[in-house]
Amino acid sequence: MRFGLFGGASRPAGHTGDSQSYGKFIDYVVEAEQLGFDSIFLVEHHFTGAGQVSASLSLLAYLAGLTSTMRLGTAVTVLPWHHPLLLAEQAATVDLVSNGRLDFGVGRGYRANEFHGFSVDPSEAQARYEETLELVRKSWTSTERFSHQGRFWTFQDVIVEPRPVQSPSPIWVAAGSEGSVRQAAAQGQRLLLDQFGSVELTGQRVGWYRDAQARAGAAALPGQIALTRGLMLVDDAAKIEGEIEKRHAAIAHLAATSQIPGRPPPAAPTGPFAVDTSDEATRAATVLGTPDQCIETLKALEAAGVDYVLFNDPWGGAERLRFFAKEVMPAFRRQRAA
Repeated sequence: MRFGLFGGASRPAGHTGDSQSYGKFIDYVVEAEQLGFDSIFLVEHHFTGAGQVSASLSLLAYLAGLTSTMRLGTAVTVLPWHHPLLLAEQAATVDLVSNGRLDFGVGRGYRANEFHGFSVDPSEAQARYEETLELVRKSWTSTERFSHQGRFWTFQDVIVEPRPVQSPSPIWVAAGSEGSVRQAAAQGQRLLLDQFGSVELTGQRVGWYRDAQARAGAAALPGQIALTRGLMLVDDAAKIEGEIEKRHAAIAHLAATSQIPGRPPPAAPTGPFAVDTSDEATRAATVLGTPDQCIETLKALEAAGVDYVLFNDPWGGAERLRFFAKEVMPAFRRQRAA
């Protein structure tokens, strides 16, 4: 099993500047590589007022110069917000300066405040996503100039530079429904699974993806599906309840910052928050507890077909990563070597 990181810098409560949180996060990622973590997947969010990462490709370009082995991913780049050719150029530049380490995760967006802020009609999200993704892929693979006249974008006689080192960079999609999971597999895309689904649901989604691959005649390879989990590893079981309280508070904060300012929240949560966030579900969808408990949880995920886990841990810091690398990771290193 492989392990990576998911998330990004964010401003702690009561802070007004971002430099400290970004500096701390950068040090965190660099140490994670030294500890044996395989990747960092950065979020992209806008207009939160909480200092969340907005320019993920810019931050990845900086991290490319501080790391040498980590995969550098976006989870996700929200395509409806971006100019497709400029995005293709920026992403290709990250792949170039990292010597082919970009994992390009894409999505269509879900936060109401972002659609509102960018003045994008949510009903257009899928069409914008599809047209932008088509143009990014064409930009990376075309060796001659091309023109495009679509619903949202028109270009004449363009050729995108630089060329990515990978041909092309792997495209990851965030998906959860059976149709979207199967479509990702059929199109040769890699799969990002959310941090709220149960072990049983995760196993079902892995099964859909692998079945669609088999039907398409594609090889089922390790590392094509990445699952995000909250990491709440503790050295004392008495600390578990405190971790759960922090997790609930973090989920509530993210839900609140995704709403349109000045408007009441919807009666039912939307996007990733339209799931069971009860105490029982939260415990079941995290890697929680002492090292032995965390190993047991990861083994259950492994039995469900998961071989790649991305950890979201906004408060544990490098100290928790060191503890994980010392007490949990060796169990899976031994298995991998065998």
